[in-house]
Amino acid sequence: MQTQQHWGPHLRLIGMSILWGASWPAGRIIAQSMPPLAGACLRFLLAVMVLLPWLYWAGGAGQLKHWSRKRWLGMVAAGATGVFGYAAFFLSGLQHLPAGKAALVITLNPVMTLLAAVWLFRERLNATIATGMGLALVGAIVVLSHGSPMDMLQGAMGMGELLILGCVVCWVIYTLIGRWMLTGVDALSTTTVTSAIGALLLLLASLAIEGPQAFALALQSGSTAWAALLFLAFGATALAYAWYFEGVKALGAGAASGYITLVPLFGVLISAWLLGESLDAPMVVGGTMAIAGTGLMNWGRSRS
Repeated sequence: MQTQQHWGPHLRLIGMSILWGASWPAGRIIAQSMPPLAGACLRFLLAVMVLLPWLYWAGGAGQLKHWSRKRWLGMVAAGATGVFGYAAFFLSGLQHLPAGKAALVITLNPVMTLLAAVWLFRERLNATIATGMGLALVGAIVVLSHGSPMDMLQGAMGMGELLILGCVVCWVIYTLIGRWMLTGVDALSTTTVTSAIGALLLLLASLAIEGPQAFALALQSGSTAWAALLFLAFGATALAYAWYFEGVKALGAGAASGYITLVPLFGVLISAWLLGESLDAPMVVGGTMAIAGTGLMNWGRSRS
C-alpha cells in the first residue's frame, strides 16, 4: 500500500503524458476525416458530458452562482482562447502538418508563457531557466524551419506551422488570463466551465464558417475517426486532466508540471508508431534540444 501511494501519482502523471502525447496523432486522424471546427466542437461537447457530472459530484457546481462578474468574464476569455482558439488551430494545423512535428512545435508553450510572465508579472529568471529557454527556443526554430533557420526570415514556413503557432499564442494568452483573472478557482471548475464555453463558441463558428453540413460530414466519418474523437474527449481530456489534478494534489504543481516535458516526446513516438510518420534530422536534433530545454526550464524553476 505504501509503495502504491508513493508511485501511484508518478505513474498517473506518466499516463497523463502518454494520453496528451497521443492526442497529436488522434488529432491528425480527425483533421483528415472531419471539418476541423465541427470535430473540435464534438470533442468538447463529449468531454463536458463527463466533466459536468464530475464537477457536481466533487461539490463544485454550487459555487458557480457565487462567482463575480470579473470571474465569469475571465472564464469567457479563457474559454475563447484556451479551448476555442487552441482547438480550432489544433485541428486546422493538423490538416497540413504531421502530428509528430506539430507536437514538437508546442514545446514553445512554456518558453513564450514564461517570457510573457517576465514582462507582465516581473517573474524572475535564473541562469538555468534562461539556458533552458534558449535551448528550447532554438530547438523549436530548427523544427519549424526544417533545419534552415535563415529561411524563416524569408517566410518559408507553411500554413501548418503557422496554424500550430496559433496554438502557442492561444495557450500563452489562456495561461496569462488564468493568472490574472482566475486566481483562487480550482482546476476542475476552470476546465469544466471553459470547455463548455469553448464548445459553444466552436458550435457557432462551425455553423457560420463550415455550415450545418459539417456536422453531417463528421457524423458520417469512419470508425477510426470516431475512435480518435472519443479518445480525445474522454482519454486526452477528461481522464488525463483527472490524473493531472491528482498529481498536482499529491506532488505539487511544480513537480506535476515537469511531466508535461514528456508530452512532445510521446507525441513524436506515438505518431511514428500509429501513423508511420518518419523522423528527419531537423526533427530529431531540434526536438531533442526543445525537449531538453523545457526539462531544464522546469528544473530551474523548481530550484528557484
